[in-house]
Amino acid sequence: MIDFSLTEEQRALRDLARKFAQTEISPIARKLDESHEFPHEVFRKAIEIGLLNPNIPEAYGGAGMGLLEEVIINEELAYACSGIGASMEVNALATWPLILGGSDEIKKKYLPKVAQGWYGAYALTEPEAGSDVVGIKSTARKDGDSYSLNGSKQFITNGSVANFHSVFAWTDKTSRYNGMSCFLVERDWPGVKIGKKENKMGQCASDTCSLSYEDVRIPKSHLLGKEGEGFKLAMQVFDRSRPAISALAVGVGRRALDESVRYAGERKAFGKPISELEGVSFMIADMAMNVEAARLLVYQAAWRLEKGERNAKEAAFAKAFAADMVMKVTTDAVQVFGGYGYSKEYPVEKLMRDAKIFSIYEGTSQIQRVIIAKELFARK
Repeated sequence: MIDFSLTEEQRALRDLARKFAQTEISPIARKLDESHEFPHEVFRKAIEIGLLNPNIPEAYGGAGMGLLEEVIINEELAYACSGIGASMEVNALATWPLILGGSDEIKKKYLPKVAQGWYGAYALTEPEAGSDVVGIKSTARKDGDSYSLNGSKQFITNGSVANFHSVFAWTDKTSRYNGMSCFLVERDWPGVKIGKKENKMGQCASDTCSLSYEDVRIPKSHLLGKEGEGFKLAMQVFDRSRPAISALAVGVGRRALDESVRYAGERKAFGKPISELEGVSFMIADMAMNVEAARLLVYQAAWRLEKGERNAKEAAFAKAFAADMVMKVTTDAVQVFGGYGYSKEYPVEKLMRDAKIFSIYEGTSQIQRVIIAKELFARK
């Protein structure tokens, strides 16, 4: 039997994250959305109270939290601003290859730095390779006691501010899935170049840019996992990051629902609150059902991983459903607000802009369905 009731510690963590979101993120969310500024001060304060990098083990100065705790935090952060929440989550995402594949020496060197404030970026997507992971073109060629990295990456969250990058590249392209490797690359190494920042539709407080690597020398010690295990490592990371990202979508959906309930209770038409009109109330009821369903799918995916069970299908369930949910819920929220919903003076237009990316990053909604179908037919 699956029991998703939160422990006393998890409830306290949720309350801490909710208060942090209300006091530190909500007041600046609109400003950073308009200025496209990175939330450095939010990161600093989140580190102080243990809300950033929850996945870093205690032995390296982290909180040592599980995936369920991570999704609890993310929902609360995204309720206030999913752009800021996404940047904070990507710091954990970039750290997973190091946690899962790094040697003891590399973990001791870098994980304490991340716990104390280093930013990370997860450099997998390329200009011609997004959903098709094996379509990347970056290469890392052995050169004496190091590797020589060449290639470019696109749409990299935290890219222009990150102190380190988890970079995926071919070490043997002839081996296909067994020829990709992952490396930890420091931003300040010669040959690492930061490209232009993207001018995005939504999640504008989240830093996104291109990266390029020109003959970057990487010590062999910075290979994460064994050579040729990069694709496997990326899939292991996705099993953790997809529920975490989906939790951000749940937070945005819940915010859109709450804003709609409040507005529908205040706005009057035909002599009564629009909440008494079935066309509106049924729409909001559907919002509530779908937000709740998405949260349960996210919790299930996190729970299975923490139980030591394979969760690829459940992670895809959560990612696809939450992405569809948040787009529908935020679009309906704009509809509930009517003309005001289209105005930047009201919160729901930002929620709708922020929502779209959930069906694209961390594997598109179409790719999630491919994964689900493969998992289902593999049973035959």
